[in-house]
Amino acid sequence: MDRPAALARLSPRWRPVGREARDTLFMLVVIAWTIAPHLMRLGTWVGVLCLVVLVWRGALALRQGPLPSRWWLVAILGIAAGLTLWTQRTLFGKDAGVTLLVVLMALKTLELRARRDALVVFFLGFFLVLTQFLYSQSLATALAMGLSVWGWLTALTLAHMPAGRPRLAEAAGLAGRAALVGTPVMVALFLLFPRLGPLWAMPGGGAKTGLSDNLQLGDVAQLANDDEIAFRLRFEGPSPPAEALYFRGPVLSDYDGRRWRSNSFVPAGAESAPTEAAPSRRIYRYEMTLEPLRIPWLPLLEGTRLMPEAMPPLVGLPGQPDADGQWKLPRPQTERVLLKAQADLQTPHAAALRPFERRMLLTLPADRHPRTRAWAAELRARPGLRGADATALAGAVLQHIRSTSFVYTLEPGSYGDDPIDEFWLDRREGFCEHYAAAFVVVMRAMGVPARIVTGYQGTDFLPVDGYFAVRQSHAHAWAEFWQAGRGWVRADPTGAVAPERIRRSEALQPPPGLFGGALQAVSPDLRLQWRQWVEALDNRWNQWILGYGKRQQFDLLSQWGVQSPDLMSLARVLVTLVVGAGVAGAAWAWFDARRLGPWQRLRERIARQLARLGIDARPSDTLGTLAARLRERCGESGEAAARALAALELHRYGRPGRTGTPAGWWRDFHDAIARARAIAPAVGQERAR
Repeated sequence: MDRPAALARLSPRWRPVGREARDTLFMLVVIAWTIAPHLMRLGTWVGVLCLVVLVWRGALALRQGPLPSRWWLVAILGIAAGLTLWTQRTLFGKDAGVTLLVVLMALKTLELRARRDALVVFFLGFFLVLTQFLYSQSLATALAMGLSVWGWLTALTLAHMPAGRPRLAEAAGLAGRAALVGTPVMVALFLLFPRLGPLWAMPGGGAKTGLSDNLQLGDVAQLANDDEIAFRLRFEGPSPPAEALYFRGPVLSDYDGRRWRSNSFVPAGAESAPTEAAPSRRIYRYEMTLEPLRIPWLPLLEGTRLMPEAMPPLVGLPGQPDADGQWKLPRPQTERVLLKAQADLQTPHAAALRPFERRMLLTLPADRHPRTRAWAAELRARPGLRGADATALAGAVLQHIRSTSFVYTLEPGSYGDDPIDEFWLDRREGFCEHYAAAFVVVMRAMGVPARIVTGYQGTDFLPVDGYFAVRQSHAHAWAEFWQAGRGWVRADPTGAVAPERIRRSEALQPPPGLFGGALQAVSPDLRLQWRQWVEALDNRWNQWILGYGKRQQFDLLSQWGVQSPDLMSLARVLVTLVVGAGVAGAAWAWFDARRLGPWQRLRERIARQLARLGIDARPSDTLGTLAARLRERCGESGEAAARALAALELHRYGRPGRTGTPAGWWRDFHDAIARARAIAPAVGQERAR
């Protein structure tokens, strides 16, 4: 008994779904799967509209009801365009275009009246798959969209199987086999197609969170709640100690009393040589996989003085850092990039300070922080610090932090109109930016040029797949003061109040979410192990697939024996493979055109068996015709073979029709023919008498 009949007996109200309704519901599921990632990033109204339209179309398919008129669709489309313009402020661009495309896909299902409409939906679906990679090229996105492509190929296969009621599993298997046939071609193109520079780029994009080129107290603490990876790091040889891992970002020198900003004009490559001869130093070579940025700064390891090697190449990458030790690009880097660089951690930043720089680096608003400035003047007037240099003054400020009840916390609460005075003298609770800002204010009040530096400090304690992860939660702010004769000297007041933050990279962690809390309740290490496993897979995907470029292609050709590979040799190998694949495909097509299917082979075997009885089986003869001819020729001796032919015809063309042959059918038919051959001569002689 088939499944629909069994369900009908169990539930009298259940009615089997027709072929058209089933295919429509399957296509709606594929559409929902394809657009689901977009609904998480587009406006709420897009998700609500798509859900209503898809459920409406599914209900019409089940009831076999009429589709709405085109005027309804035009009205809904007009409302969607208005909402897009209202939320995106434009009808052009990436987000607005994807919004309209998602809405059009949902509305198109309400006018599936002809085969042409279905084909439009199919190709819209494949295009929507591509749009997912405008937002994310992660391994999870690739796997989800691979499943989506399989679903669309299955729907397209069903559309080209109009006869009968093919099972979904049969269509999915055929679609999967077709995709596997094309996989070698895709792999060859991925490995060998020349990597050319982009001819166009999407506007916008990049990171949604990360460092900024300005700072107000509380900004870095917000980043500490973000566990996303900012970049991955691997050293060639031993790695520096954790307390030396400072990755330099924006340098903030301009202060208006509330917000710190980067200097808008910093001469590029204006550093002068140190006044003292540099002793023998250790050079650390490292590789960094940098995620998209929201600012045009590269957070390279401090002491990186030579231009890093970038893959893909970075447009506008300077040959050396600017006078503040910053690596700035003309615009934010919106794509993942692989950098190889080297750093000398003991190299000073500069040995001369221009007069206008000194004035800016000593400036404090006249009406701000009066209590802190008075405290700094009192410290400077102490007998042991009269005439002291900048290093001694900085040491005294850091000693004050160590010996006073300062607290390092992610949640210091909101501060009033003068947060520096309140933090330094009253509450003494804050995150790294509170300590860095207060330190710089105190140093400037004592007549020492000082500034804030933001970036990242430390890494995850254990490497994953050979790479140390640096997260947004490692975002950090520290200070630098000017020491005559030495240049800029780093001072990190966070290390005075929370030394474990610097020495062991133990950043403060926000409370885990629902899923993370559940994993931590089951096993304290399970959440960490799960995250490391996922990040290791993601890193390998980034290195092997997304990071595969021209250099890897040339290395592959070298392994194949190509001397001095270049773009021309790459093109020659690719053309050779394409021509070879074309010849092999033509040969296979020639062979396949002459190959018999299982049913044709069975018919030929049946014809050969009947020929032994003197029965001519033409290709146009049905199995019933052959059975009648067999009875006429052999009489009762051929009855068993004739019944076998009739059973095979019923098996293949009855309801429901089945492919293949019943178990043991050929053995029974062959034995029946053999018995008929043994009896047929005697019957013929008896009829002759």
